[in-house]
Amino acid sequence: MKKVVIIGAGPAGLTAGVELLKNSKDFDVTILEGSKAIGGISQTVKYNGNRMDIGGHRFFSKSDEVMNWWKELMPIQGAPALDDLKLGREKPLEEGGPDPETSDVVMLVRERVSRIYYNKCFFDYPISMKAETIKNMGFITTMKAGFSYLKSCIVKKPETNLENFYINRFGRVLYGMFFEGYTEKLWGRHPREISADWGAQRVKGLSIRAILKDMFSKIFGKKKDSKDVETSLIEEFWYPKYGPGQLWELAADKVINHGGKILMEHEVTRVISKNGEITSVYCNTPNGEVQIHGDVFVSTMPVKDLVADMEDNSVKEEVKNIAEGLPYRDFVTVGLLVNKLNIVNKTDKKTLGNIVPDCWIYVQDKGVKIGRIQIFNNWSPYMVKNPENTVWIGLEYFCAEGDEFWNMSEEDCIKFAIGELVSMGIVNSEDVLDSHRELIKKAYPAYFDTYSQFDDMIKFLDGYENLFCVGRNGQHRYNNMDHSMLTAIYAARNIIAGNTDKNNIWNVNTEKEYHEQKGEQAVKV
Repeated sequence: MKKVVIIGAGPAGLTAGVELLKNSKDFDVTILEGSKAIGGISQTVKYNGNRMDIGGHRFFSKSDEVMNWWKELMPIQGAPALDDLKLGREKPLEEGGPDPETSDVVMLVRERVSRIYYNKCFFDYPISMKAETIKNMGFITTMKAGFSYLKSCIVKKPETNLENFYINRFGRVLYGMFFEGYTEKLWGRHPREISADWGAQRVKGLSIRAILKDMFSKIFGKKKDSKDVETSLIEEFWYPKYGPGQLWELAADKVINHGGKILMEHEVTRVISKNGEITSVYCNTPNGEVQIHGDVFVSTMPVKDLVADMEDNSVKEEVKNIAEGLPYRDFVTVGLLVNKLNIVNKTDKKTLGNIVPDCWIYVQDKGVKIGRIQIFNNWSPYMVKNPENTVWIGLEYFCAEGDEFWNMSEEDCIKFAIGELVSMGIVNSEDVLDSHRELIKKAYPAYFDTYSQFDDMIKFLDGYENLFCVGRNGQHRYNNMDHSMLTAIYAARNIIAGNTDKNNIWNVNTEKEYHEQKGEQAVKV
């Protein structure tokens, strides 16, 4: 029986473990997790009866395989959730599905509402062409944006950076309003310094043309297959009753029930190889350093750390330099429990307490550091201890580990975050009832600096026949959850088949046809 060692108990690592154990009896699987939490960035943080989703996770995929994978772990609701019941909202229900009011293992069907908060006005995200948008922008700005877009259709810029990528799709005016400042907040770099690869992967087919197509299909009542909808335009998604971490905790249980092992607080610090194969890893644990041997290794750890930990004389200096220069963006989220929000729900969407219906609010205001605001009540009412009388929000900040914001004390950070919301007119300081902060390292692999040499890194990593790199950090690619899962599914299939060619794994979320065709490889979130 071959020993498979999986580094990381996030979505990719757990998916690989489940797939190996479910589809073969030939493997002894051990998952090593450096922290105390299951799920990686997809964990759910519990605090004083309220729950936080780190980064926000919509469960939607163009891959039927991934959707079925989720559904098998958590069946779709067959009865209304708490807020749907109280508000009389209708939702598509699964015949024979569980009742969220009596069952915890249930996937909710939620309405996607995400808007941009710019110049103290709400704009649809992505931008829609309707009267409210024109009113908020003003007639003159709308005309400028329209002519700017028409120019971008005729005069195309070379897509040598992210700035040109956005301008080609939206025009310079809309780019300046809705992409330039937010992107710089997110990455700490101006879009002209960032590779267009990031836009090609994250924005994909989204453009003014796609937005207009979506708008006219609604006007004329054309029914759309979910496989044909641009990811950013989806209107419904699934969501676990208690947040994404709940699903990954169930996946961890499945690994254990199938005979696998998950070792928590086992942080990999040394990687040992011989004759072009990884042979073992050393881990720091609460009981000291331990060595774990294996025949096959699946890594979801950051490439930067993986290469730094390799005790291999054959690692060339140029490879070390690429790894050392790979950039990441770290993440701070501040949870605030408040009596109420000052922003008013002017939509026709009914909510508990008549709060705004957004899951996310993207903050484009360059005068504040905050990037996004999550409203956990709208993700799932069960994320909030008292969803009818309080609002539980998450304020998302992008920073670099060790910088001034990262090093703030929790008290100072929370005070800073409250001050920003007060300055924006979103809350009053006296309405804050409780607070909590979470620090997340290497949340976002970035597309600048030595990333331009990453093809050389792939060749180096693929040189280890028994090493499979999967997931967001394992591939240094800003994958969504379903893409991370697919890299793990393909890795598991390769391992079972004895296939050491990793091209199918690296190609997830890169090929154009992969995004535009229905089928097993048509995935986009």
